[in-house]
Amino acid sequence: MRRWTVRDRAGREIYLTAERWQHIVSRHRVLAGHLDDVLNTLRLGHRRQDALQPFKYFYHRRCETLPGYYNSIIVVVLYRGDDRHVVTAWPEVEE
Repeated sequence: MRRWTVRDRAGREIYLTAERWQHIVSRHRVLAGHLDDVLNTLRLGHRRQDALQPFKYFYHRRCETLPGYYNSIIVVVLYRGDDRHVVTAWPEVEE
């Protein structure tokens, strides 16, 4: 199965599988054609830990190339020991 691996700003390795990428674009068609922007969100974005699920992190980054009124991307990553993988992503409007 195809997968993309990147490192975030702190050097943590995170991967995105083709299956998860298909899940993302099937629900958020605006992200189709923006795989590099999603990966760059992981590489360069700001990370925030979920308050209720400490193994869940949100990566956020502005993205001016999205169509319509969207201008940022959120990527959700689950951390299970050394396994860090993307579960979903979506476009967002940042003020």
